[in-house]
Amino acid sequence: MRTFRILLSKELRSFFLSPIAYVVLALVMLFNGVAFYASVRILQTAPSEGSLVTWTFNSPWFYLSYFTIFPLITMRLFSEEQKLGTIETLLTAPVRTTEMIFSKYVATVIFYCVLWLPSLLNFYVFQWITRGMADIPTGQLIGSYTIVLTMGLFNIAIGCFASSLTKNQIVAAILSFSMILLHFLLGAFMLYLSGQSNQQYAELTSYFASIQHIKSFASGLIDTRPIIYYLSFTALVLSLTHQVLDFRRWKV
Repeated sequence: MRTFRILLSKELRSFFLSPIAYVVLALVMLFNGVAFYASVRILQTAPSEGSLVTWTFNSPWFYLSYFTIFPLITMRLFSEEQKLGTIETLLTAPVRTTEMIFSKYVATVIFYCVLWLPSLLNFYVFQWITRGMADIPTGQLIGSYTIVLTMGLFNIAIGCFASSLTKNQIVAAILSFSMILLHFLLGAFMLYLSGQSNQQYAELTSYFASIQHIKSFASGLIDTRPIIYYLSFTALVLSLTHQVLDFRRWKV
């Protein structure tokens, strides 16, 4: 546990002392701010069944930030170690592969959560400005950030795996983006097919369609099945990362 804390502290410093981290934070704040502003404008234009929360988390700007975050925050995790040659030092040191992976993974998850804090603050500031007249359902807010966190755990694991495969950060970012986009499009394609098929197939696609998960949770419907789905595949992808690094350890 002590080794894990030391490694975690090192990874957190590398995140928060890096100028790239603040560039990513500014970029995410920009996208989320535009999504929030666009949602407010929609509600000002005409009455709507959707709330400020549902419009914000179903905005194209939200998806733009969603696909941008993960390659940027995960591309350097293992690729940089391999490029600098420090991965051999870690692999030959009395450090378990599990500790090395989880220290980088947990540090990335912490930074990922920090990225979303300003967007959460937007809702409370808006409610304070409107003196509570704006309807911001607590259930929808909890559901939205629950699915954002759960899907983030899965996508960060994909980024870790992609970064462990190459020493080039750009290649790692492209691999991560491609796998995340492929998973998203596969779910969207299956969702489209479910509209042409029977109800039984439609229920099956609800496990895979990320866009459907976001819509459901943003409307306040918190379903444990997508949570179990993402957590299970997070464990699977992290185990694959473990296998890749263990293979490198034996080669060293």
